[in-house]
Amino acid sequence: MIAILQRVLKAKVTVNEKPVSEIGPGLLILLGVRKGDTEDQARGLSQRCANLRIFEDQDGKFNLSILDIKGQALVVSQFTLLADTTRGRRPSFTDAEEPERAKDLYEFFIEQLERAGLVVQDGIFGERMVVALDNNGPVTIIMEE
Repeated sequence: MIAILQRVLKAKVTVNEKPVSEIGPGLLILLGVRKGDTEDQARGLSQRCANLRIFEDQDGKFNLSILDIKGQALVVSQFTLLADTTRGRRPSFTDAEEPERAKDLYEFFIEQLERAGLVVQDGIFGERMVVALDNNGPVTIIMEE
């Protein structure tokens, strides 16, 4: 499982030019589910995301988590994070989990963030989405479990 975390001032998702979700300060999390990923991995990654200290304290140091700042999370499923580009000119997505199982783990990941105390918005699994964000920093972190 892979997650790209972007610290944002705001982020939103639209589908077919209709707003789906929007957050204020917090994290945009792009989540890719790999074949064979488990609920334990989703739980672990969600806890790491919720507790990762990438928000600045009063001294400008990365000492605060999204929980500490009472930020929001926007989670977007993105199977393309599992792209294999080692050969040819077209990426292969054979490492990405099948949609039904990937959706289950995506939803489980979101549930775990909510259990940790976060306000979570999400995209629409399997849809073509437009994701807009104001990256704060910019701060972008790649995490794998």
